Amino acid sequence: MAATVSDFIDIMESFAPVSLAEEWDNVGLQAGHRDWRVKTVWVALDPLPLVVEAACRNSVDLLITHHPLIFRPLKCVDFAEPTGRSILQAAQNRLAVYAAHTNFDSVTGGLNDIFAGRLGLTNLAPLVAAKSDGLHKLVVFVPAEHEQRLLAALFESPAGEIDAYSCCSFRNPGRGTFKPGQDAEPFSGDRGRVNDVAEVKIETVVKRRDLLRVIAHLRSHHPYETMAYDVYPLTQPETKFGIGRVGDLTESSDLKALALKVKRSFGVETLRVVGDPGMSVKRVAVCTGSGASLVRGFLKSTADVFISGDLRYHDARDTETARRGLIDIGHFASEHIIIAALTERLQESAVAAGFDTTISACELEKEPFFNF
Repeated sequence: MAATVSDFIDIMESFAPVSLAEEWDNVGLQAGHRDWRVKTVWVALDPLPLVVEAACRNSVDLLITHHPLIFRPLKCVDFAEPTGRSILQAAQNRLAVYAAHTNFDSVTGGLNDIFAGRLGLTNLAPLVAAKSDGLHKLVVFVPAEHEQRLLAALFESPAGEIDAYSCCSFRNPGRGTFKPGQDAEPFSGDRGRVNDVAEVKIETVVKRRDLLRVIAHLRSHHPYETMAYDVYPLTQPETKFGIGRVGDLTESSDLKALALKVKRSFGVETLRVVGDPGMSVKRVAVCTGSGASLVRGFLKSTADVFISGDLRYHDARDTETARRGLIDIGHFASEHIIIAALTERLQESAVAAGFDTTISACELEKEPFFNF
């Protein structure tokens, strides 16, 4: 069966819902069209110019990467610049580009869990829990004969998103009463008396950042002069999603032995290590990619050692002072493991869906730093 870009977006959403991405991130479809046919998929860490060029040269239809092609807002698309040139090549060759970045870091079973699994960590929990984004319950009352129209308007908006599901709502029929004043222009009923009408109560959930936009959109489709609605802030339980992981080694180790295990498990030649090589280690925090922003969270946690990439001088000094440990594995080594894991998952999902699609790992990327 033929697949489309939209089909693979649905698969990726089942792995890593875009709602889990950090606010500063840019995930999802970066270039292309949802209706394009997909016969060949490549999986890569970075949408490097050489990767995009090779994908186009090999007639790849969809390139799925961890890092976004478009990370910061573009003021212009300059075809002489690397990003602009890649966008141009992708458009000319009908190559769709899709990114799953911090959403794949945060989700259960995602990149941080894969990393922790390489080290055999157990009892995993997020190092920094995902923010709830201020979820609210929105309740709207509408005359029964306009139920479907307002529901359609609701599903045009960002309301009703719960993890990997969209268009979530609940409806109840009932009776509404109202008494229009002399200056009112009621949709139905008479001024000056209590009117009783058949109405439907529609409930859904909305993120705080979308609330005003959703209400305005519904109001523009609602028949009443004054739309009746309620908003309730929701208290969410502790989330199982988040950036980084904290877990336990199956057996206590010392820092030196743990560093050697990291080198073997990830196939790296060198590491940067902070702390007493003989210190006892039982609980370990990890974060794939650039983990400098999580050092404060690590120091507040019960972990003995933090393993990540792009760690800084002052992170090292703070960790020394706290008599804890750091292992800097590097950005590339900590994230390149996504390629094999994601390729395998996509292959399994494509087979299950009956898609006649070839899915391959891109083998062109390598660590940009070398030891001299």
